[in-house]
Amino acid sequence: MRRPETFYDLIRRQGISRRSFLKFCSLTAASLGLAPAFAPRIAHALETKPRVPVIWMHGLECTCCTESFIRSAHPLAKDVILSMLSLDYDDTIMAAAGHQAEQCIEDIRRDYKGQFILACEGNPPLGEDGMFCIPGGRPYVERLKEVAADSAAVIAWGSCASWGCVQAAKPNPTQATPVHKVISGKPVIKVPGCPPIAEVMTGVITYYLTFGELPALDRQGRPLMFYSQRVHDKCYRRGHFDAGQFAETFDDEGSRMGYCLYKVGCRGPTTYNACSTVRWNEAVSFPIGSGHGCIGCSEPDFWDNGPFYERLANFPQIGIGATADKVGATAATIVGVGIAAHAGLTALRQAKVKPNSPARESEKSV
Repeated sequence: MRRPETFYDLIRRQGISRRSFLKFCSLTAASLGLAPAFAPRIAHALETKPRVPVIWMHGLECTCCTESFIRSAHPLAKDVILSMLSLDYDDTIMAAAGHQAEQCIEDIRRDYKGQFILACEGNPPLGEDGMFCIPGGRPYVERLKEVAADSAAVIAWGSCASWGCVQAAKPNPTQATPVHKVISGKPVIKVPGCPPIAEVMTGVITYYLTFGELPALDRQGRPLMFYSQRVHDKCYRRGHFDAGQFAETFDDEGSRMGYCLYKVGCRGPTTYNACSTVRWNEAVSFPIGSGHGCIGCSEPDFWDNGPFYERLANFPQIGIGATADKVGATAATIVGVGIAAHAGLTALRQAKVKPNSPARESEKSV
Protein backbone atom coordinates (compact mmCIF):
# COMPACT_ATOMS: atom_id res chain seq x y z
CA MET A 1 0.00 0.00 0.00
CA ARG A 2 1.34 3.43 -0.94
CA ARG A 3 2.44 5.62 1.94
CA PRO A 4 0.20 8.70 2.38
CA GLU A 5 1.81 11.87 1.07
CA THR A 6 3.01 14.37 3.64
CA PHE A 7 3.30 18.14 3.36
CA TYR A 8 7.09 17.82 3.01
CA ASP A 9 6.77 15.22 0.23
CA LEU A 10 4.50 17.57 -1.67
CA ILE A 11 6.67 20.69 -1.46
CA ARG A 12 9.82 18.73 -2.38
CA ARG A 13 8.00 17.38 -5.40
CA GLN A 14 7.17 20.97 -6.29
CA GLY A 15 10.87 21.90 -6.27
CA ILE A 16 10.95 23.82 -2.96
CA SER A 17 14.32 23.62 -1.20
CA ARG A 18 14.98 22.30 2.28
CA ARG A 19 16.17 25.77 3.29
CA SER A 20 12.89 27.36 2.22
CA PHE A 21 10.94 24.64 4.04
CA LEU A 22 12.78 25.32 7.32
CA LYS A 23 12.26 29.06 6.87
CA PHE A 24 8.55 28.41 6.43
CA CYS A 25 8.49 26.40 9.69
CA SER A 26 10.23 29.23 11.56
CA LEU A 27 7.78 31.84 10.25
CA THR A 28 4.85 29.60 11.12
CA ALA A 29 6.12 29.18 14.71
CA ALA A 30 6.47 32.96 15.02
CA SER A 31 2.95 33.58 13.68
CA LEU A 32 1.59 31.18 16.32
CA GLY A 33 3.44 33.00 19.09
CA LEU A 34 5.65 29.97 19.77
CA ALA A 35 9.28 30.03 20.81
CA PRO A 36 11.95 29.38 18.11
CA ALA A 37 12.51 25.93 19.65
CA PHE A 38 9.12 24.85 18.26
CA ALA A 39 10.20 25.31 14.64
CA PRO A 40 11.94 21.88 14.52
CA ARG A 41 8.80 20.27 15.95
CA ILE A 42 6.70 21.85 13.22
CA ALA A 43 9.20 20.65 10.62
CA HIS A 44 9.12 17.10 12.01
CA ALA A 45 5.32 17.03 12.02
CA LEU A 46 5.10 18.26 8.42
CA GLU A 47 7.73 15.72 7.37
CA THR A 48 6.10 12.69 8.94
CA LYS A 49 2.36 13.24 9.25
CA PRO A 50 0.07 12.66 6.26
CA ARG A 51 -2.04 15.55 5.07
CA VAL A 52 -5.29 15.77 7.02
CA PRO A 53 -8.56 15.68 5.05
CA VAL A 54 -10.91 18.59 5.69
CA ILE A 55 -14.61 18.88 4.93
CA TRP A 56 -15.69 22.54 4.93
CA MET A 57 -19.46 22.91 5.15
CA HIS A 58 -21.61 26.03 4.84
CA GLY A 59 -24.85 26.78 6.64
CA LEU A 60 -26.51 30.17 7.14
CA GLU A 61 -23.70 32.65 6.47
CA CYS A 62 -22.36 35.24 4.03
CA THR A 63 -19.08 33.45 3.14
CA CYS A 64 -17.00 36.20 4.80
CA CYS A 65 -15.01 33.54 6.71
CA THR A 66 -13.89 31.94 3.45
CA GLU A 67 -13.12 35.38 2.03
CA SER A 68 -10.96 36.10 5.09
CA PHE A 69 -9.24 32.69 5.04
CA ILE A 70 -8.04 32.96 1.44
CA ARG A 71 -6.30 36.25 2.31
CA SER A 72 -4.00 34.75 4.93
CA ALA A 73 -0.34 35.74 4.49
CA HIS A 74 1.42 33.85 7.33
CA PRO A 75 1.11 31.11 6.17
CA LEU A 76 -0.37 31.71 2.75
CA ALA A 77 -3.82 30.21 2.26
CA LYS A 78 -2.63 28.42 -0.88
CA ASP A 79 0.05 26.62 1.14
CA VAL A 80 -2.50 25.54 3.73
CA ILE A 81 -5.12 24.40 1.21
CA LEU A 82 -2.89 22.85 -1.44
CA SER A 83 -0.05 21.49 0.68
CA MET A 84 -0.52 21.31 4.44
CA LEU A 85 -4.01 19.81 4.47
CA SER A 86 -6.27 18.16 1.94
CA LEU A 87 -9.36 20.30 1.45
CA ASP A 88 -11.55 17.65 -0.12
CA TYR A 89 -14.90 19.43 0.12
CA ASP A 90 -15.79 23.11 0.11
CA ASP A 91 -18.74 23.92 -2.10
CA THR A 92 -17.59 27.54 -2.45
CA ILE A 93 -14.19 26.94 -4.05
CA MET A 94 -14.23 23.30 -5.26
CA ALA A 95 -14.46 22.42 -8.94
CA ALA A 96 -16.91 19.54 -8.51
CA ALA A 97 -20.63 20.20 -8.24
CA GLY A 98 -23.88 18.34 -7.71
CA HIS A 99 -23.66 14.58 -7.05
CA GLN A 100 -19.90 14.55 -7.63
CA ALA A 101 -19.39 17.11 -4.87
CA GLU A 102 -21.66 15.28 -2.43
CA GLN A 103 -19.82 12.02 -3.15
CA CYS A 104 -16.62 13.63 -1.87
CA ILE A 105 -18.18 13.85 1.59
CA GLU A 106 -19.17 10.19 1.55
CA ASP A 107 -15.70 9.10 0.41
CA ILE A 108 -13.99 10.99 3.23
CA ARG A 109 -16.43 9.70 5.84
CA ARG A 110 -15.76 6.13 4.68
CA ASP A 111 -11.97 6.25 4.16
CA TYR A 112 -10.99 8.60 7.01
CA LYS A 113 -13.56 7.95 9.69
CA GLY A 114 -12.46 9.61 12.93
CA GLN A 115 -9.45 11.25 11.23
CA PHE A 116 -10.73 14.24 9.27
CA ILE A 117 -11.53 17.79 10.38
CA LEU A 118 -15.01 19.21 9.92
CA ALA A 119 -14.89 22.97 9.39
CA CYS A 120 -18.27 24.70 9.75
CA GLU A 121 -18.98 28.13 8.35
CA GLY A 122 -22.40 29.42 9.26
CA ASN A 123 -25.01 27.90 11.52
CA PRO A 124 -27.93 25.49 11.20
CA PRO A 125 -31.51 26.79 11.44
CA LEU A 126 -33.81 24.56 13.46
CA GLY A 127 -37.11 26.21 12.54
CA GLU A 128 -39.52 24.30 10.29
CA ASP A 129 -37.40 21.15 10.73
CA GLY A 130 -34.35 22.85 9.23
CA MET A 131 -36.09 23.84 6.00
CA PHE A 132 -34.50 27.31 5.92
CA CYS A 133 -31.16 25.86 4.74
CA ILE A 134 -31.21 22.98 2.24
CA PRO A 135 -27.77 22.27 0.68
CA GLY A 136 -27.68 19.20 -1.55
CA GLY A 137 -31.42 18.66 -1.16
CA ARG A 138 -31.35 17.95 2.59
CA PRO A 139 -31.62 20.14 5.70
CA TYR A 140 -28.21 21.40 6.71
CA VAL A 141 -28.72 20.43 10.34
CA GLU A 142 -29.16 16.76 9.38
CA ARG A 143 -26.07 16.74 7.18
CA LEU A 144 -24.07 18.53 9.86
CA LYS A 145 -24.86 15.96 12.54
CA GLU A 146 -24.03 13.03 10.23
CA VAL A 147 -20.65 14.34 9.13
CA ALA A 148 -19.68 15.54 12.61
CA ALA A 149 -20.29 12.07 14.03
CA ASP A 150 -17.46 10.67 11.84
CA SER A 151 -14.99 13.55 12.30
CA ALA A 152 -12.03 13.86 14.66
CA ALA A 153 -12.78 17.46 15.60
CA VAL A 154 -15.01 20.36 14.58
CA ILE A 155 -13.92 23.92 13.93
CA ALA A 156 -16.65 26.56 14.09
CA TRP A 157 -15.50 29.36 11.79
CA GLY A 158 -16.77 32.84 12.59
CA SER A 159 -19.41 34.23 14.89
CA CYS A 160 -22.23 32.62 12.90
CA ALA A 161 -21.04 29.12 13.71
CA SER A 162 -19.71 30.06 17.15
CA TRP A 163 -22.54 32.18 18.57
CA GLY A 164 -25.31 32.56 15.98
CA CYS A 165 -24.44 36.11 14.84
CA VAL A 166 -26.92 38.14 12.79
CA GLN A 167 -29.04 35.10 11.84
CA ALA A 168 -29.70 34.41 15.53
CA ALA A 169 -30.34 38.07 16.39
CA LYS A 170 -33.73 38.84 17.88
CA PRO A 171 -36.35 37.75 16.98
CA ASN A 172 -34.46 34.90 15.20
CA PRO A 173 -37.35 33.69 13.00
CA THR A 174 -35.39 30.73 11.58
CA GLN A 175 -34.19 29.56 15.02
CA ALA A 176 -30.57 29.79 13.86
CA THR A 177 -28.41 27.94 16.38
CA PRO A 178 -24.65 27.83 17.13
CA VAL A 179 -22.88 24.67 15.98
CA HIS A 180 -21.89 23.49 19.47
CA LYS A 181 -25.56 23.30 20.49
CA VAL A 182 -26.26 20.82 17.70
CA ILE A 183 -23.11 18.66 17.76
CA SER A 184 -22.35 16.47 20.75
CA GLY A 185 -19.56 14.03 21.57
CA LYS A 186 -16.94 15.84 19.48
CA PRO A 187 -14.48 18.59 20.45
CA VAL A 188 -15.57 21.94 19.02
CA ILE A 189 -13.11 24.79 18.72
CA LYS A 190 -14.68 28.21 18.18
CA VAL A 191 -12.89 30.80 16.07
CA PRO A 192 -15.29 33.76 16.33
CA GLY A 193 -15.20 37.06 14.52
CA CYS A 194 -17.23 38.54 11.69
CA PRO A 195 -15.11 37.42 9.99
CA PRO A 196 -12.21 35.93 11.97
CA ILE A 197 -8.71 37.23 11.23
CA ALA A 198 -7.17 35.26 8.36
CA GLU A 199 -3.95 34.40 10.23
CA VAL A 200 -5.97 33.28 13.25
CA MET A 201 -7.83 30.80 11.04
CA THR A 202 -4.70 29.39 9.40
CA GLY A 203 -2.90 29.45 12.74
CA VAL A 204 -5.51 27.20 14.34
CA ILE A 205 -5.29 24.78 11.41
CA THR A 206 -1.48 24.78 11.53
CA TYR A 207 -1.43 24.08 15.25
CA TYR A 208 -3.70 21.08 14.86
CA LEU A 209 -1.68 19.72 11.94
CA THR A 210 1.57 20.17 13.87
CA PHE A 211 0.67 18.79 17.27
CA GLY A 212 -2.25 16.51 16.42
CA GLU A 213 -4.46 18.11 19.04
CA LEU A 214 -6.55 21.19 19.56
CA PRO A 215 -4.87 24.20 21.17
CA ALA A 216 -5.67 25.20 24.74
CA LEU A 217 -9.14 26.73 24.89
CA ASP A 218 -10.79 29.25 27.18
CA ARG A 219 -14.01 28.49 29.03
CA GLN A 220 -16.03 29.43 25.95
CA GLY A 221 -14.10 27.13 23.63
CA ARG A 222 -11.86 29.72 21.92
CA PRO A 223 -8.09 29.16 21.40
CA LEU A 224 -6.21 30.98 24.15
CA MET A 225 -3.31 31.83 21.86
CA PHE A 226 -5.56 34.27 20.00
CA TYR A 227 -8.41 35.05 22.41
CA SER A 228 -6.73 35.35 25.82
CA GLN A 229 -6.51 39.16 25.82
CA ARG A 230 -8.94 41.94 25.14
CA VAL A 231 -8.53 44.19 22.13
CA HIS A 232 -8.17 47.02 24.66
CA ASP A 233 -5.17 45.43 26.38
CA LYS A 234 -2.80 45.81 23.41
CA CYS A 235 -4.47 48.71 21.64
CA TYR A 236 -2.06 51.47 20.61
CA ARG A 237 -4.64 54.00 21.87
CA ARG A 238 -4.51 52.50 25.38
CA GLY A 239 -2.19 55.25 26.60
CA HIS A 240 -4.84 57.86 25.79
CA PHE A 241 -7.42 55.85 27.72
CA ASP A 242 -5.17 55.73 30.79
CA ALA A 243 -4.60 59.48 30.48
CA GLY A 244 -8.33 60.20 30.21
CA GLN A 245 -8.06 61.46 26.63
CA PHE A 246 -11.15 60.51 24.60
CA ALA A 247 -12.70 61.34 21.27
CA GLU A 248 -16.17 62.74 22.02
CA THR A 249 -17.33 62.51 18.39
CA PHE A 250 -15.82 61.04 15.25
CA ASP A 251 -14.99 64.48 13.82
CA ASP A 252 -13.63 66.33 16.86
CA GLU A 253 -10.05 67.29 17.61
CA GLY A 254 -9.55 64.28 19.90
CA SER A 255 -10.52 61.94 17.09
CA ARG A 256 -8.03 63.61 14.75
CA MET A 257 -5.31 63.27 17.38
CA GLY A 258 -5.90 59.54 17.75
CA TYR A 259 -7.51 59.62 21.21
CA CYS A 260 -9.29 56.60 22.69
CA LEU A 261 -12.60 55.76 21.01
CA TYR A 262 -14.30 54.38 24.13
CA LYS A 263 -16.79 57.25 24.42
CA VAL A 264 -18.00 56.79 20.84
CA GLY A 265 -18.87 53.17 21.48
CA CYS A 266 -15.64 51.14 21.16
CA ARG A 267 -16.15 47.62 22.58
CA GLY A 268 -12.42 46.89 22.82
CA PRO A 269 -12.48 46.79 26.66
CA THR A 270 -14.90 43.85 26.65
CA THR A 271 -13.87 42.01 23.47
CA TYR A 272 -11.40 39.14 23.42
CA ASN A 273 -9.58 38.89 20.09
CA ALA A 274 -6.15 39.33 18.49
CA CYS A 275 -7.12 42.35 16.36
CA SER A 276 -4.72 44.78 18.05
CA THR A 277 -1.74 42.39 17.75
CA VAL A 278 -2.21 40.20 14.66
CA ARG A 279 -4.31 42.84 12.86
CA TRP A 280 -5.69 42.54 9.32
CA ASN A 281 -4.41 42.84 5.74
CA GLU A 282 -0.98 41.36 6.50
CA ALA A 283 -0.84 43.24 9.84
CA VAL A 284 -1.32 46.62 8.16
CA SER A 285 -4.34 47.80 10.13
CA PHE A 286 -7.48 46.96 12.09
CA PRO A 287 -10.77 48.86 12.65
CA ILE A 288 -9.50 50.97 15.57
CA GLY A 289 -6.39 51.82 13.57
CA SER A 290 -8.68 53.09 10.82
CA GLY A 291 -10.56 55.34 13.23
CA HIS A 292 -13.59 53.12 13.91
CA GLY A 293 -14.30 51.60 17.30
CA CYS A 294 -14.45 47.85 17.89
CA ILE A 295 -18.02 46.50 17.71
CA GLY A 296 -17.22 43.30 19.62
CA CYS A 297 -17.95 40.94 16.73
CA SER A 298 -16.13 38.01 18.36
CA GLU A 299 -18.29 38.07 21.50
CA PRO A 300 -21.55 36.15 22.09
CA ASP A 301 -24.75 37.91 20.96
CA PHE A 302 -22.78 40.89 19.68
CA TRP A 303 -25.47 41.76 17.15
CA ASP A 304 -27.97 42.35 19.96
CA ASN A 305 -25.48 44.32 22.06
CA GLY A 306 -25.93 47.60 20.21
CA PRO A 307 -26.25 50.43 19.59
CA PHE A 308 -22.60 50.41 18.53
CA TYR A 309 -21.99 54.15 18.76
CA GLU A 310 -22.85 54.68 22.41
CA ARG A 311 -20.34 54.17 25.20
CA LEU A 312 -20.50 51.06 27.32
CA ALA A 313 -22.65 51.48 30.42
CA ASN A 314 -19.79 50.32 32.63
CA PHE A 315 -16.19 49.29 32.36
CA PRO A 316 -14.99 46.32 34.41
CA GLN A 317 -11.30 47.08 34.61
CA ILE A 318 -10.90 50.07 36.92
CA GLY A 319 -13.44 49.34 39.62
CA ILE A 320 -17.00 48.13 39.18
CA GLY A 321 -19.10 50.57 37.20
CA ALA A 322 -16.18 52.80 36.22
CA THR A 323 -16.87 54.99 33.21
CA ALA A 324 -14.74 57.04 30.88
CA ASP A 325 -15.58 60.18 32.86
CA LYS A 326 -14.44 58.53 36.09
CA VAL A 327 -11.30 57.24 34.43
CA GLY A 328 -10.49 60.76 33.25
CA ALA A 329 -11.23 62.22 36.69
CA THR A 330 -9.08 59.55 38.32
CA ALA A 331 -6.22 60.29 35.94
CA ALA A 332 -6.50 64.02 36.73
CA THR A 333 -6.57 63.30 40.47
CA ILE A 334 -3.49 61.11 40.22
CA VAL A 335 -1.64 63.85 38.36
CA GLY A 336 -2.74 66.41 40.96
CA VAL A 337 -1.65 64.22 43.84
CA GLY A 338 1.69 63.67 42.13
CA ILE A 339 2.25 67.41 41.73
CA ALA A 340 1.30 68.08 45.35
CA ALA A 341 3.55 65.31 46.59
CA HIS A 342 6.46 66.64 44.55
CA ALA A 343 5.92 70.16 45.92
CA GLY A 344 5.77 68.84 49.46
CA LEU A 345 8.98 66.87 49.11
CA THR A 346 10.74 69.88 47.63
CA ALA A 347 9.66 72.06 50.56
CA LEU A 348 10.76 69.42 53.02
CA ARG A 349 14.22 69.17 51.47
CA GLN A 350 14.61 72.96 51.57
CA ALA A 351 13.55 73.09 55.21
CA LYS A 352 16.26 70.59 56.13
CA VAL A 353 19.01 72.76 54.62
CA LYS A 354 20.47 75.27 57.13
CA PRO A 355 20.28 78.95 56.19
CA ASN A 356 24.07 79.45 55.96
CA SER A 357 25.03 75.99 54.77
CA PRO A 358 27.13 75.51 51.59
CA ALA A 359 24.13 73.93 49.92
CA ARG A 360 22.02 77.02 50.64
CA GLU A 361 24.74 79.33 49.36
CA SER A 362 25.07 77.27 46.18
CA GLU A 363 21.30 77.54 45.64
CA LYS A 364 21.48 81.31 46.02
CA SER A 365 24.29 81.55 43.49
CA VAL A 366 22.19 79.58 40.99
